[in-house]
Amino acid sequence: MEEPQITEDLIAAHGLKPDEYERILEIIGREPTFTELGIFSAMWNEHCSYKSSKKWLRTLPTEGPQVICGPGENAGVVDIGDGQAVIFKMESHNHPSYIEPYQGAATGVGGILRDVFTMGARPIAAMNALSFGEPDHPKTKSLVNGVVEGIGGYGNCFGVPTVGGEVRFHPAYNGNCLVNAFAAGLADADKIFYSAASGVGMPVVYLGAKTGRDGVGGATMASAEFDDTIEEKRPTVQVGDPFTEKRLLEACLELMASGAVISIQDMGAAGLTCSAVEMGDKGKLGVKLELDRVPVREDAMTAYEMMLSESQERMLMVLNPSMEAEAKAIFDKWDLDFAIVGETIAEDRFLILHGNEVKADLPLSKLSSEAPEYDRPWVATPAAADLSDVPEIDPIDALKALISSPNYCSRQWVWEQYDHMVMADTVRAPGLGAGIVRVHGTEKLLAFTSDVTPRYVKANPEEGGKQAVAEAYRNLTAVGAKPLASTDNLNFGNPEKPEIMGQFVGAIKGIGAACAALDMPIVSGNVSLYNETDGKGILPTPTIGAVGLIDNQDDMIAGIAREGHAALLIGETKGHLGQSALLAEVFNREDGDAPHVDLDTERRNGEFIRANRALIKACADLSDGGLALAAFEMAEAAGVGIKLDVADTPTLFGEDQGRYLVACNFDQAEALMVEAGKVGIAVTSIGRFTGDHVSVGRNSAPLSELSDIYRGRFASLFG
Repeated sequence: MEEPQITEDLIAAHGLKPDEYERILEIIGREPTFTELGIFSAMWNEHCSYKSSKKWLRTLPTEGPQVICGPGENAGVVDIGDGQAVIFKMESHNHPSYIEPYQGAATGVGGILRDVFTMGARPIAAMNALSFGEPDHPKTKSLVNGVVEGIGGYGNCFGVPTVGGEVRFHPAYNGNCLVNAFAAGLADADKIFYSAASGVGMPVVYLGAKTGRDGVGGATMASAEFDDTIEEKRPTVQVGDPFTEKRLLEACLELMASGAVISIQDMGAAGLTCSAVEMGDKGKLGVKLELDRVPVREDAMTAYEMMLSESQERMLMVLNPSMEAEAKAIFDKWDLDFAIVGETIAEDRFLILHGNEVKADLPLSKLSSEAPEYDRPWVATPAAADLSDVPEIDPIDALKALISSPNYCSRQWVWEQYDHMVMADTVRAPGLGAGIVRVHGTEKLLAFTSDVTPRYVKANPEEGGKQAVAEAYRNLTAVGAKPLASTDNLNFGNPEKPEIMGQFVGAIKGIGAACAALDMPIVSGNVSLYNETDGKGILPTPTIGAVGLIDNQDDMIAGIAREGHAALLIGETKGHLGQSALLAEVFNREDGDAPHVDLDTERRNGEFIRANRALIKACADLSDGGLALAAFEMAEAAGVGIKLDVADTPTLFGEDQGRYLVACNFDQAEALMVEAGKVGIAVTSIGRFTGDHVSVGRNSAPLSELSDIYRGRFASLFG
């Protein structure tokens, strides 16, 4: 097959700027082959190189006594005691999911699961954070259905419980939905597998499913804005097979236990190219690949297609050569391909042979270390204008507006499509705050949550970034878990626009400050930029996934409110209504500043909750919708009414941070107030759980009526 001529149009189609192409010419001293152009395009695109974000990612806190491995590997590794570690990461599959919702979301799940088990961990939990356009937008219903089916179809078949997540709707996502997938696994802390190759002349082995043409150019596509050519990008979306992935998991864990693995890397974005380059670069070695040995499922595939295919369920490994027969037998048993496709070499070369021809011969280290790194110009987001008056409103009418909104109604239509009980270790199902999973065979539990409020980040990126971490901290605390560490999924628009880059910089500053103050270092993550369509960007959406540890099941706060329980508000209420759910859903306004996050107060209030967990029957953090929505959700989950003694709009619907709603017996409420007085924590009695109505001052409605609205709304829109 004749090589295409390298033209300006071809270079641009590969996402490379003219100055980046000039840098390639300087590095290799000649014009690249078509395959080499594809390799540079894959390694230097935004999705793989983080060229616009590296400068700022380096400022995040990534270390702590609990951190075994921070960013830079496939997933972060955190110590949970007793020689065990939790391995976790969150990653986006936004562009593919908009083009082809089912496969885009399914392969997002598959990719994040591979990131976890390539480290030697058995996956134990999954979450997802989804952002869609307006419910009545012509594409939204098909996107919601396709994405939810794809996540459920892959995760359920693979056999990992989906224990939490979030779903939001906003016009800013009309042309670019977000699908952020999280996975966590368990491993022995002394049996973690890394990706750095070692040893010269070691066999490089291809494992798993065969290579096809699906996903060719996927990483480059994910690093560009959408326009009216979107349908032409459909072939860049990968196709997943969860049953193959399940076999790959079992084969890899068996192989790792055998001692045959020197290093291992999953084939995700940019497939064979990125996995081989990363292994070689981390081990300071070159790699030679012979593509005639690569198992393929399509005829006449070119070197370019093989190197850039993102076919799923594949791994690349450096093998202990003395154990080749044993390793191959394991993969034969699981009916998966096992092929020695190359070797590590001493020279700094990435040498690609196909059909007895050299298709690429590049300095391997330059593909990674010489990738462009930009200090993009940025402008700070202007300070938000003061909030104009918010009229008082009938609190029951306002509550009905919130719980009938797709943003705040029950998500059970979504999570009931996910298997959250597979593996039989799920202690707390989705829908009630953080998900909780047993550490099998021990007394320990792990809690998982995912949080961000994009309208806060847009109004005030730094406070919004802080708030995303603080809400994750509160969600873990509310179930009695000690927050351990975080992963981030930073979704933004075009970083070449200074105002968008300013949102990114502000959010990073806020996230960094909160992670440091709350001892929740970032141990892994993903940046997704260019989330724009026809020049219109999404809301800045830096999703925070977080993991917490509960030492013993008795320490968990997972009860429900009962008849006669007191309702206590922990934390100070000033009635902040800027950027609130009330403004958005009732008054169709997005104005005012994001709420201020006092990180010292967050920490003190969280430590107070965890220290006094024995006095607390049920607990929820206050966030969107403030006290009114939290009180309703706690009452609805328990099937008991609530009578609130407060009735003014700011107190009911304000979104001040650092607050919790607690249900407990009267004597426990008194004891909590005494303990709070000793340490200067604000605690207010705001009512009690009783009867079968939600009553606010003189206004009330039957709990059953409100529950029907809350639980039926999502299905009525999307079912």
